[in-house]
Amino acid sequence: MEAVKKWRADWRYPTTLLCMYGFFSTVKPLEPFLIPYLTGPDKNLTAEQVNNQIFPVWTYSYLSVLVPVFLLTDWLRYKPVVVFQCVTLFITTAMILWTRTVPALQAMQFFYGVVTASEVAYFSYIYSVVDLKRYRKATSYCRSVQLLGYTVGSVLGQLFVSFNLMSYNNILVFTLVLTAIALLFSCLLPMPQQSMFFHRRQKTVTEEAKGHEQVTGDTKEHVSQSKKGETEDEKEPEDEAPVSESCGKVLFQLWRDFRLCFSSRQLLYWSVWWAMATCGYNQTVNYVQVLWEHVQPSQNFSIYNGGVEAVSNLLGAATAYGIGFTEVRWEQWGELALGGFSGLGAATLFIMTFLDNIWVCYICYIIFKCLYMLLITIAMYQIAANLSMERYALVFGINNFGALVLQTIITSIVVDSGALGLSIIPQFTICASYFSFIALIFSLRGLFTIWRTRSSRKNSTSSHKNEPPDYEEHRF
Repeated sequence: MEAVKKWRADWRYPTTLLCMYGFFSTVKPLEPFLIPYLTGPDKNLTAEQVNNQIFPVWTYSYLSVLVPVFLLTDWLRYKPVVVFQCVTLFITTAMILWTRTVPALQAMQFFYGVVTASEVAYFSYIYSVVDLKRYRKATSYCRSVQLLGYTVGSVLGQLFVSFNLMSYNNILVFTLVLTAIALLFSCLLPMPQQSMFFHRRQKTVTEEAKGHEQVTGDTKEHVSQSKKGETEDEKEPEDEAPVSESCGKVLFQLWRDFRLCFSSRQLLYWSVWWAMATCGYNQTVNYVQVLWEHVQPSQNFSIYNGGVEAVSNLLGAATAYGIGFTEVRWEQWGELALGGFSGLGAATLFIMTFLDNIWVCYICYIIFKCLYMLLITIAMYQIAANLSMERYALVFGINNFGALVLQTIITSIVVDSGALGLSIIPQFTICASYFSFIALIFSLRGLFTIWRTRSSRKNSTSSHKNEPPDYEEHRF
C-alpha cells in the first residue's frame, strides 16, 4: 500500500496516465481514409459537399471556441477539460458512423473543432503536476506517444483497407473502443491543485529566474523587464499556497506578458512565420485527401493514404529530432532558412497540383510535411529558449491562434460554398502561391539580416583597428 502511494506521488504516475490517454485517443485508423469513406457508398456524399460545405465548419468551430476553452482549461485545472475532450471525441466518431446528411456531418465537424481546441489541456496538464525541471522530459514523452498513436493508427488503417480485414464502419467501431479506453485513463488522472493563471502558486525570485537563464540578442531587454515586473508582483515569495486570481487580473496579466514577449523583434519575426506557415500547413493537411481523391479516385485504385501518413509522421519526427544536432547560428541564418525551405514547400505543392500522378502527390506530401516539421522545430526552439514556461505557453497559444485566424479568412473566402467555393485544384494553387509569398518575404528578410550582421562586424573590426594602443602605465 505504501508503495502504491509513493508511485502515485511520483511524477511518472500522471505522465504515464497522460501518455496512455494520448496514445489511445490518437489511434484513428479511418482518418487517412475519411474522404473515400464519406464519398463512397457508405455515405454517398459528393466531393464538393465534403470540401465546400462540411470541412469549413471545423475551422469556424475551432476559432470560435479556442479562447473560451483556453480560459476554462486553466480555471477548471485541466483534468475536466481532458475528460471533456475525450467525451467529445467519442461523440464525433459516433456521428461519423451513424449520420449521413450534410447538416449532421457539419455538426460533427463542430464537435471536432471543440476536440482540437481542447488539445491545450493535454500539454498544460503536465505543467501543473510535474516539477519545472521535469517538464521538458514529460512533454517529450507525451508528444512522442501522440506521434506513435497517429502512426499506429495510419498503419492499422492501411492494413485493414489493403487486406479487407475490416469495413469502414467496423474500423469506426474499433476506434470507438479505443476512445473508451482513453476515456478511462483520463478519468484516472489526478486532479491538479494549481494552474498557470487562475490558481497560481507563488514562486520565489530564484525559481522565476531559472526560466530566464538563456537570453540572447534582441531578447535581453524584454526578458530583464519581465523579470522586474514579476519581482514586483511577488510580495510574499515564501508563501506556497495556491492563489486564486480574478478573471480581470488574469486578463491584465496576459496582456502585460503579451506586450513584454512581443517587444522582442526577433521573437516577433519567428512568430509571424509560425502563424503564416501553420495556417498553410493546416489548410494543406486538411484538404490533401480531397486532392488525392481527385487525382486518383479510390474506387479505381488501391489507395495507400495510411501508409503515406505513417511514413510522413516518422520522417517528420526524424527530421525534427535531427535538427537538434546541427550547429547553426539560427539567429543569423534562421530567417533565410525559413524563406528557402518555405520556397521548397511551395514547389512541392505546385508539383502536387499540376502533375496528375498519385505517386508524385504522395512523395511531395511527405517532403512538404518534413520541411514543415523541420522549420517549426527550429522556430519553437528559438522562441522557447528565451521564455519562462508561462510565457512559453502564452506565445505558442497566440501563434496558433493567429494561424487559425488566417486559416478562417482563407477558408471563408476560398473554400466555403457561401463565397467562392473553389474546387480543389484552384485551392491548392492558391495555397502554393501563399507559401511562395512566405518564401519571398522571409528570404528578403534573411538576406537583410545577414548583410546587417556582416556590416556590423566589419565596422566593429575597423573601429578596433583605429583605436590608439592602450599603453600600460609604469610606475618608477
